[in-house]
Amino acid sequence: MPRNKDIKKVLVIGSGPIVIGQAAEFDYAGTQACRSLKEEGMEVVLLNSNPATIMTDKDIADRVYIEPLTVEVVEQLILKEKPDSVLPTLGGQAGLNLAMELEEKGFLKEHNVRLIGTTAATIRKAEDRQEFKDTMEKIGEPVAASKVVTTVEDGVEFTQTIGYPVVLRPAYTLGGSGGGIAHNEPELREILENGLRLSRVGEVLVERCIAGWKEIEYEVMRDSAGNCITVCNMENIDPVGVHTGDSIVVAPSQTLGDKEYQMLRTSALNIITELGITGGCNVQYALHPESFEYCVIEVNPRVSRSSALASKATGYPIAKVAAKIALGYTLDEIPNAITGKTYASFEPMLDYCVVKIPRLPFDKFITAKRTLTTQMKATGEVMSICHNFEGALMKAIRSLEQHVDSLMSYDFSHLSDEELLDELNIVDDRRIWKIAEALRRNISQEKLHEITKIDIWFIDKLAILVEMEQALKTQKLDKDLLLEAKRMEFPDYIIADLTGKTEAEIKELRKEYGIRAAYKMVDTCAAEFAAETPYYYSVYGDDQTENEAIETKDKKKILVLGSGPIRIGQGIEFDFCSVHCTWAFAKEGYETIIINNNPETVSTDFDIADKLYFEPLTPEDVENVVNIEKPDGAVVQFGGQTAIKLTEALIKMGVKILGTSAENVDAAEDRELFDAILEKCQIPRPKGHTVFTAEEAKKAANELGYPVLVRPSYVLGGQGMRIAVSDEDVEEYIGIINQIAQEHPILVDKYLMGKEIEVDAVCDGEDILIPGIMEHIERAGIHSGDSISVYPAQTISQKAKDTIAEYTRRLAQALHVIGMINIQFIVVGEDVYVIEVNPRSSRTVPYISKVTGIPIVPLATRVILGHKIKELGYTPGLQKEAEYFAIKMPVFSFEKIRGADISLGPEMKSTGECLGIAKTFNEALYKAFIGAGIRLPKHKQMIITVKDEDKKDIIPIAKRFEAQGYRIFATRGTANVLTENGIKVTRTNKLEQPSPNLMDLILGHKIDVVIDTPPQGVEHQKDGFVIRRNAIETGVNVLTSLDTAEALVTSLENTDLNNLTLVDIATIDNR
Repeated sequence: MPRNKDIKKVLVIGSGPIVIGQAAEFDYAGTQACRSLKEEGMEVVLLNSNPATIMTDKDIADRVYIEPLTVEVVEQLILKEKPDSVLPTLGGQAGLNLAMELEEKGFLKEHNVRLIGTTAATIRKAEDRQEFKDTMEKIGEPVAASKVVTTVEDGVEFTQTIGYPVVLRPAYTLGGSGGGIAHNEPELREILENGLRLSRVGEVLVERCIAGWKEIEYEVMRDSAGNCITVCNMENIDPVGVHTGDSIVVAPSQTLGDKEYQMLRTSALNIITELGITGGCNVQYALHPESFEYCVIEVNPRVSRSSALASKATGYPIAKVAAKIALGYTLDEIPNAITGKTYASFEPMLDYCVVKIPRLPFDKFITAKRTLTTQMKATGEVMSICHNFEGALMKAIRSLEQHVDSLMSYDFSHLSDEELLDELNIVDDRRIWKIAEALRRNISQEKLHEITKIDIWFIDKLAILVEMEQALKTQKLDKDLLLEAKRMEFPDYIIADLTGKTEAEIKELRKEYGIRAAYKMVDTCAAEFAAETPYYYSVYGDDQTENEAIETKDKKKILVLGSGPIRIGQGIEFDFCSVHCTWAFAKEGYETIIINNNPETVSTDFDIADKLYFEPLTPEDVENVVNIEKPDGAVVQFGGQTAIKLTEALIKMGVKILGTSAENVDAAEDRELFDAILEKCQIPRPKGHTVFTAEEAKKAANELGYPVLVRPSYVLGGQGMRIAVSDEDVEEYIGIINQIAQEHPILVDKYLMGKEIEVDAVCDGEDILIPGIMEHIERAGIHSGDSISVYPAQTISQKAKDTIAEYTRRLAQALHVIGMINIQFIVVGEDVYVIEVNPRSSRTVPYISKVTGIPIVPLATRVILGHKIKELGYTPGLQKEAEYFAIKMPVFSFEKIRGADISLGPEMKSTGECLGIAKTFNEALYKAFIGAGIRLPKHKQMIITVKDEDKKDIIPIAKRFEAQGYRIFATRGTANVLTENGIKVTRTNKLEQPSPNLMDLILGHKIDVVIDTPPQGVEHQKDGFVIRRNAIETGVNVLTSLDTAEALVTSLENTDLNNLTLVDIATIDNR
C-alpha cells in the first residue's frame, strides 16, 4: 500500500527531559523519524520539553515547540497548528500517555486529528495490565499468574493465594517506576502504596515471581498489510528479576537452541498480529532454563530502549522504518538504507556478537544501595561489537569510563570463600567481577549457576577470560598466546602488567608478529548483500585477517571524538555538539569520522558521519583507527571530558588537534599558569591555594577563612567538590577525593556568596561572539548543571554585563582560544570574579543556541577551520538580548535511586533538563516548573525546616506561600521565627520525637512541598537526610535551596495552565 495521501501535517510528541528509564534512545529514535517524515514531504511539528537534544533543533522539524509535555499544552498546540495526525510512539511512555489522555477525552476526534503509528485500542491492549492479560489468554500465550489491584488490601489478599515472592508492576509507567519484588507482607505493602500513586490509572499488577528464568527480548516490526519480521533477538545475562535496562545484554541470543528461538519468534509475531501493531514493537519473555516453558512478561507498543540497541546492533533503522509505516507504506516498499539494495522486509542476520553494559550512577551517589531490581537505575549504556562474546565483553567494560578495564578491576580477594558466596546472592553492578573471583578460587561453575541463575554458557565464557589472565601470568608470551589474548580484547597495558613487561614492549611484539586490529563492516545480511554505509567494529588478527575499512585519500579527513556513555555530569548535550560539528565539517567539504560507543545517541546513527567506528574511547582503541584512517586533524572540544582526556594521546600519535591548542587547555586547568594569566589580564578571582595533603589543605583553609570550596582539578560535573566549614570537613573530603585515585593536585578556594553567571562564547583568535549571558537562580555553591538558569540575565547591572563581556574577551585572547569557551563568574554587587574557565563546549550550548537562534557549534566549527566571525556575518561582542525569557530547569531522578542524598551542592546530580520559554519571566518560570513535573497546588500543605542562617530569609517566602492558601507545618526553631512574624504555623515534632512528627506528615500523602535547607558540612544531621529521602520516595517535591523555593512561589502566583503562549523556536533568528 502506498502512502496515505490524507496525512500532510504531523505532530510528533517527544519524550521530555532525560530521566533514568527514559533517556537518549527516544531522542535518537525521534530524530531519525522526523528526518524520515521530512523525506516524504510532510510538514513536521515537534513538541518536546528537552532543550539539550538534537531532536528539538530547527534543522530536524519545520516547527519546534520546546514546551511542557502536558495535555493542556498539546491541546493548545493542536488548536494553533492544526495538524491532521499525531505520532505518539516515538516519545516513550510520556508520548503514549499524552496521546491516550487526549483520545479518552475525545479531543482528537472533536478536532479531526488521527493517531498514526499505533491506534488507541492497540495501546490499551498492550499497556492496560488486565486487557493485556485477556488478550494473551485469548490467543493462548502463557503469562504468569497475576491480578490487577487498585488497593493495598486487594494485593495482600491475592498474594496469599499465589504465595511470595511476587513482582509488582504499575500500569502506564516507565523503567519499572514504582515496581519491585516483594518477599513478605511489609515489603508488599510499601511497594504497593508507592506503585498505586505513580500509576496514571491507579492500577498495579501483582504477579507470580519467575525470577531466575532467562530473560529474552524480541524486537519486531509489522506493517498495516500484516507483514511481520523480527529485527533482532536479545538475551539478558542477568536472569528475570533485574530490569532489562540494568542488565548486561547480548545480541543475538547465545544460549537458545533453534527450537526455542523459533518458538519465541513465532510467539512474538502472533502477539503483534493479534494486537494489530503497526511499526516497531518490543516483546519480553521469561524462558524456563530447563524446559520449554515460557511466559510473556510485557509488550511495548512503541520504540523503546531495546529498539535503539537493536538498531545499532543490526544497522536496521527501526525508527525510520516505523515512521514510514505510520504513513501507510508496507515493509516491502521501504528500501533498507544501509544496503541500499534490499528492502525493509528482509530480516537482518548477524555474524558477530554485540554486548551492552549499563552505566550505573553509583560513583555519584556513594550512600546509595547498589542492588539491581526491577526498578531501573542506569543513566546510560555502552555497546561493543566483536567476533566473540569474550572480546565484546572486554571492550564494553573499558568503554564504561568507570575506572574498570578487565575482570580484575574490582578486588574481592580479601573475602573468605563463604563471604564471597554470600556476596554472590546479592545482585549488584559488580556481580560479574565477583563471579570472576569465584572462578579464580576454583568454585565450580554448577555452584555459581545455582546461586546466580546465570546460564552456564556465560559463566564458562568468564572462566575463559580468567584462564587467559592465568596463562599470561605463568606462560611464555609467544605469538599464539598474544594473538589469543588480543582476540579476547585484552588491552596492551594489561597484558604488560600480567607478563611483567612494559606496554611499549607489547606493542613491539605485536608489530613483530604482525598482530593488529582489522575493521569489519556491520553487515546486516551476514555478508549476503554488500553494505553501502561504512559502520565498523574492530577484531584482532594476524596478516590473514581482511580489513574492510578502506582508506580514502581524495578528501581531507576529520576525526570527531564522541562523548561515550550518558552519565550524570556528561549528558546528551555533548552528543548534540558532536553531531552539529560533524555536519558543519561535512558542509565544508571534509570527510568525517566518528568514534563513539553509546548506542542510544544520534552521533552513532548510521548516516551522521561518513564513517562510524563503534569502539571504546581509550588511547589504544583510538590509535588503531588513526593508523588506518590517518586523519588530517581531530576535534576534542565537543565530546566533553572524555574527548579532552584523549588530547595528549592523540598528540603522541601525531594527530593534529584542531582549535585551541593542548597547552592552552592545560593553562586553564593548571592553577598556577591560570593565576598568571588572570593577573596579566587584571581579572580578580576568589583567593585560593593548590595543595596535595590534608595538612596543607587545613592550613590553606584557615588562611583563607571558612567557608572554603575543596575540589580535585580536572573533573567534569563537579565530581568530588565540597563546601567545607571546618577542619573536620576538610579531612573527610580530602579522604573521599583520594579514593578516586589522585595524581592531580587538590584546589582549596575561598567560597563567595554571590550570583552565579555563565557565558558560552566563540572566539576566532581576534574577536569573540557571546550569544547571551545566563544567570543562575540559586546562589553560588550549587553546581551549574543543577541550577535553574535564566536567559537573559535578570538581576545584574549593565555595568556588570559589560565587565563580563570584557573579561570574556581578555580571557579568550590570553588563552588563544580558537572555537568554544565556557566561563563561570560570580557577581557580588558590581564586582565580577572568575571561578572557572573551560576552553571547550559546555552543557549550556544547546540551550543557548536554541533560545538565541545563533548556531554556536557550526560557527565554532567554521572558526576552527580558519574562518573569522566577521566574515560569517556576525558583529563581534555581546549580542542583543532576545525578546523572550528562557528558563532551563534541571530534572532529577532521585526516586529511582534508593538511599541517595538529594540535597544540592557543588557536585552535579541532575540527569536532564527542560525549558520554559515565554514573553514574560513569570510565565517562562511557570512553564519550566510544569515541564519538570512540578504541578502544584494539590493539597495546599507544606513543611518548612531551615538552618539558622536561612531563618531571616524564609519569612517573606513563607508569607507568600501563606497568601496562596498554603497551610504551613514547621519544626520548633523555624516555627518560632515564623510565628513571631505573624505567619500561621502548625508546629510538628522532629523525627526522633513522638508522633505526629514530620515523617507521619510526609507518609500521609497530603504534602505538596518540603523546604529543607541542610547545614553544610560533615556534621549535617541524619534527620534532614531521612526527611528528604522519604519525601522523594512518596513523590513530594523537596527544595534544598531558598532561591528555588522563591522561584516556585513566584510561578504559583502567576498561573493559568490553559492560557499559555506557545513559542516556535524554529523562527527565532537573533542577528
